[in-house]
Amino acid sequence: MLRPVDSFSAATLSWCMTLRTWGLIGIVLLLSGCATFAPNPPQDQSNICEIFREQPTWYDYARDSQAKWGTSIATQMAFIQQESSFKSHVRPDRKYYLGFIPGPRPSSAKGYAQAQDPVWGEYRDQAGSLFARRTSMKHATDFIGWYNRRSQQQAGISLTNPEHLYYAYHEGAGGYRRGTYRNKPHVLRAGQQIATRTSRYQAQLNACEAEFQCRRFYQVWPFCRS
Repeated sequence: MLRPVDSFSAATLSWCMTLRTWGLIGIVLLLSGCATFAPNPPQDQSNICEIFREQPTWYDYARDSQAKWGTSIATQMAFIQQESSFKSHVRPDRKYYLGFIPGPRPSSAKGYAQAQDPVWGEYRDQAGSLFARRTSMKHATDFIGWYNRRSQQQAGISLTNPEHLYYAYHEGAGGYRRGTYRNKPHVLRAGQQIATRTSRYQAQLNACEAEFQCRRFYQVWPFCRS
């Protein structure tokens, strides 16, 4: 027969185990919810105006990055389309052994900008914050701006040359200076696609940017125009 103190201890232990179980469930739901509630990729990724109409805050983030680092809005969005197709949680596919045994991923790239662990750590230390996330468009656009400014400083690439900025983005400043991208057809092809997409995005943005510049109640024309 349980004494009162034993009964109280058993009830307390049961209650603690229940709280622990629900706590673990909550953590799992929170982590999965980050992906569940991420914005869907834009339906029309060929038109930057339609992209910003679906996600107008993305314009704000890219504009802030442009003002801070100098990379154009069109270039930033062209990079992100190339790297992730605007999917927030995308990662390189795993290799599978015997068709079903999961192996390691080919790199630690993750998120909108497909930034890898080492360089993302450098960005957080130098320009970002401890809470910067690769799955956030705000941080992804800022990262691209920061990285391209670094490529300009370390490799002498103009911020108006999206093709070569992408080569340095993919190969690093050292690899770019050594010309490693020249022997990689897929990188050359991607850089050319970046240049073409940037030109198209810029032409489209020239026609619709006013739509996004003064849309908030506290933004007063003409002061909200760049």
